[in-house]
Amino acid sequence: MRHSKLFIAALAALALGGCITLPAGPAGPQGATGDTGATGYTGQTGNTGATGYTGATGRTGASGGTGATGDTGATGYTGATGDTGATGSTGAKGSTGAKGTTTGGTVVIVPGR
Repeated sequence: MRHSKLFIAALAALALGGCITLPAGPAGPQGATGDTGATGYTGQTGNTGATGYTGATGRTGASGGTGATGDTGATGYTGATGDTGATGSTGAKGSTGAKGTTTGGTVVIVPGR
């Protein structure tokens, strides 16, 4: 029975502890920084292999000859040009009538009806 009373008291303390909240306390001091380990050695770099040689370039074959050019046929003749007919004569020019004289008087214009 003794254990059961302790158990009930512990449960009550836990139940009440969840309901009561207290402000957080001040932050504690920062811990010391740990030492950095030694840096390991880098392995040696391997040598680069030799470069292979380039093969010879082949020769270009001969070019074929160009065939002969054919002859151009003869040009045909142009027919003769026909003669132009004779030009007719122009008739005689008529005489111009006598020229009238101008007077210095006043000209009156009368509208027609």
